[in-house]
Amino acid sequence: MQTTSGLPANRFGTALRYLMGIVLLAAIAIMLAGVLLRYLVGPVAQALDLPRIDFFWVEEAGEMLLGWLTFVGAGIGILERSHFGISALVEQLSPAAQRLIYRFNMLLAAGFGLMLGWHGWQLAQLNATLTTPALEISMGWLYAALAAGGVLIAICALIAMIRPASVVAKDVAA
Repeated sequence: MQTTSGLPANRFGTALRYLMGIVLLAAIAIMLAGVLLRYLVGPVAQALDLPRIDFFWVEEAGEMLLGWLTFVGAGIGILERSHFGISALVEQLSPAAQRLIYRFNMLLAAGFGLMLGWHGWQLAQLNATLTTPALEISMGWLYAALAAGGVLIAICALIAMIRPASVVAKDVAA
């Protein structure tokens, strides 16, 4: 990705990357804790006739974090232009046509993000009264990742769409 120092989009993208890094580290730590609890602490506690340690919350917490990583990470992928694309035909067109097609694609991505956000919000509301078995928190939090990710996809696509033409041309050509 071409860097354009000082643009608010870059600060926004950097903040999102740091946030997702923290969430990723939390997911790794939780999953590692689950492995240690299951294969090390559990057998030791059983051998020493200590009270049983419940670790079923680990799977639910990990799933929640991975859901948020997936949908918020999709927005970052749009902002960084790292999603898969086939540009064999587009590369044959003039730079102006490439920019037009790129902006149209970002408009479509923004529309998809808004649709995902709307349906994610509806799912979050629908499942808000259900609770997870181990953590006993609302399932709405899991589906809220769809809503937040969808809105973020739309925002990132619009930011990518309105970037200066020279930046888009360099990125499309790269």
